[in-house]
Amino acid sequence: MSPKISDTNALGLLIRLAIVALFGIGIIAYTTNAFASVPHSSLLIIAAVIGGYMALNIGANDVANNVGPAVGSLALSMGAAIVIAAIFEAGGAIIAGGDVVSTIKKGIIDPSNLSDPMTFIWVMMAALLAGAIWLNLATAVGAPVSTTHSIVGGVLGAGIAAGGMEIANWNKMGAIAASWVISPVLGGLIAAGFLFIIKRLIIHQDDMITAAKRILPFLLAIMSWAFITYLCLKGVKKIWAIDFQTAMLLGFFGAIATVFLSRQLIAKAAEKLNNDRHDVSNLFTLPLIFSAALLSFAHGANDVANAIGPLAAINDAIINVGISEKAAIPLWVMLIGAIGIAIGLALFGPKLIRTVGTEITDLDKPRAFCIALAAAITVIIASQLGLPVSSTHIAVGGIFGVGFLREYLKRTYLAEMHAVSSQLTGKDKIRVEHILNNHTKVTVEEINKVFRRLKQGRKQLDMNKKEIKRLKKGYKEELVKRSALYKIVAAWIITVPASAALAALLFFTLRGMLGS
Repeated sequence: MSPKISDTNALGLLIRLAIVALFGIGIIAYTTNAFASVPHSSLLIIAAVIGGYMALNIGANDVANNVGPAVGSLALSMGAAIVIAAIFEAGGAIIAGGDVVSTIKKGIIDPSNLSDPMTFIWVMMAALLAGAIWLNLATAVGAPVSTTHSIVGGVLGAGIAAGGMEIANWNKMGAIAASWVISPVLGGLIAAGFLFIIKRLIIHQDDMITAAKRILPFLLAIMSWAFITYLCLKGVKKIWAIDFQTAMLLGFFGAIATVFLSRQLIAKAAEKLNNDRHDVSNLFTLPLIFSAALLSFAHGANDVANAIGPLAAINDAIINVGISEKAAIPLWVMLIGAIGIAIGLALFGPKLIRTVGTEITDLDKPRAFCIALAAAITVIIASQLGLPVSSTHIAVGGIFGVGFLREYLKRTYLAEMHAVSSQLTGKDKIRVEHILNNHTKVTVEEINKVFRRLKQGRKQLDMNKKEIKRLKKGYKEELVKRSALYKIVAAWIITVPASAALAALLFFTLRGMLGS
């Protein structure tokens, strides 16, 4: 059986590589025909191929954050998630990607320090290729990393190689480094906060159906407010400039409409549900599908610039023989980014989607809902505070947040149950001892169910804080996979320096090989 499986995997890889090759050939054919008479057309053709390679890697790595939680919670199948993400990523890029793009991402280097347009072209080409290679390596090892940080590191490294240390804007780089902590922590705290609310007000209630009908419309209203505001500020900002107050107001009206509409829909759906966690969790399915689509649209509108921004800058420098702060985005450049992201997602995205959705912590629909909601709210907060954040770090931070909350709650419940176990008799004692002896096989929800019954019967389960802390250590269980945590955090930390070092090396290599 092993040879057959191996043969199948090899054939699948060959098919994927053949599709990638056809994409590259298509790029070469178009640019060769369109720019045959343009000076330095060979550089533009090479840059277009590298831009396509970057787009493929963004699709393979970065898009997973938008749909991974929905797939991990089984709200979407892998196939459906890929189709939705591909359509909305491409749609966001083409519809709302804008007409111009900044030639120097985040203003991290000063282009006036570069000696001539050709040097600028080598810098952009090296940065683009370095970012793409780093994303490729991260995808290969199953680490979701920030596309923005990859290209920022590339521009920084190639810029320093071309113009020295003084070319860099170190204040900007300091802010970006701060986002390594800000993004995941803020996303994790917000996701954990919403999950705690859902657990306390819905999942841990005796009548979950009634609780869901009462609470869920307001949670959906918050989600509606967050996503409308998020889309106004980030998703359509390049085609319709909206100030923060107007975006918030539109979100508020959307939230009010959501409350009234969702009440009726939830009440109707609840009639067919049993009063158990699984059925109640299914009420989050449709919001998760919408969130995956909207996050993908906003991501396509914003992050496609990471693929086509440097390519657009190279195109502008070659066509206009100069360096500009803003470069026009020709339709062919935008299509390379949009199509490349869609192909990369379809061919290589499932690996990272599984990593994000299933390999960090177990996700159900309420947990995935909290992660999606945290992603939108965190971006809104950060944008108003002027903090640079990464959508990748926010989403993965949200996953870590809900996982660590589950660990905390489980240890707390077990510690307090242990403290009163000696006072119990009869069925209560048997039930609690079984849980304490087999706690790794019992879910947080099952433990909480018994815990609440004990609390209702005895009213008081308080104990000394030192005793709680001591007991918690005895019931420590890792519901967040530490190997995934260490691998991802390590990849985040080295993304900028790794892509910078690679870009510096590529700058000298490309200039030496292709320069005149």
